[in-house]
Amino acid sequence: MSHRILITGAAGVVGTLMRPRLAAPGRTLRLLDIAELPPAGDGEQVELVRASVTDQAAMQAACTGVDAVIHLGGHSLEQPWEQILDVNINGTHTVLEAARRAGVPRVVLASSNHAVGFEPRGDAEAADDLFPRPDTYYGVSKVAMEALGSLYADRYGLEVIGVRIGSCFERPKDVRMLATWLSPDDGARLFEACVSAPHKGFTLVWGVSDNTRRWFSLDGARALGYESLDNSEVFAAEVIAEHGEPAPDGPELNYIGGAWVTSAWDTAVKEAGQ
Repeated sequence: MSHRILITGAAGVVGTLMRPRLAAPGRTLRLLDIAELPPAGDGEQVELVRASVTDQAAMQAACTGVDAVIHLGGHSLEQPWEQILDVNINGTHTVLEAARRAGVPRVVLASSNHAVGFEPRGDAEAADDLFPRPDTYYGVSKVAMEALGSLYADRYGLEVIGVRIGSCFERPKDVRMLATWLSPDDGARLFEACVSAPHKGFTLVWGVSDNTRRWFSLDGARALGYESLDNSEVFAAEVIAEHGEPAPDGPELNYIGGAWVTSAWDTAVKEAGQ
């Protein structure tokens, strides 16, 4: 078991969900974010760090003495290119370089299904190493994240696992998420496997629960020791009643990135005023 884990983006949605779930006897979670973090609760073994993932000195200090890094930090939605470049792409490089300099052996990178969002859905489950087809600048940043992880594994010997997360929330928010949902408890099980499984080099795995409607392969995650115990189908009737069934020929069910492939998410056109 990793005794000290650095989690970047710890004040975000996934970081907040993982904080109590990755707690374990004898383990300290070093939680980093630019936002203020809630103070330690009774008996909670945490170290709070207020810093940006783009600050090399701060990140190297944060990486000192940790056994693994779970990198969740960055913009979680589409943003103008300059912000994506600075925080998501340069930030990932900063985290990996800080881990290398501090001698951290393992880094887990939170990638996304939007790295392959323009991939049409087929009848077969999407493979873990599906070739990049990003649907947004955000998706591009996740492709860059994966590429940087691969470089740092091959050149510097870091153990790097990229997790292409589907949709990690307390419950699915729409019908598409019945396929892409990663329950918070399963998310913790997957991250636990990622920081503890014997592993060398660079690996990509899908981060989803074993949903009845699942689109993605779990082979890579299972090879690390991940076992999903949750299934979005328990929410299906409620979600469909609330949102209705999407059009069968629409992007929500026919592209991995769902509505993110549509013009509504075209940041470049919006910025140009076209």
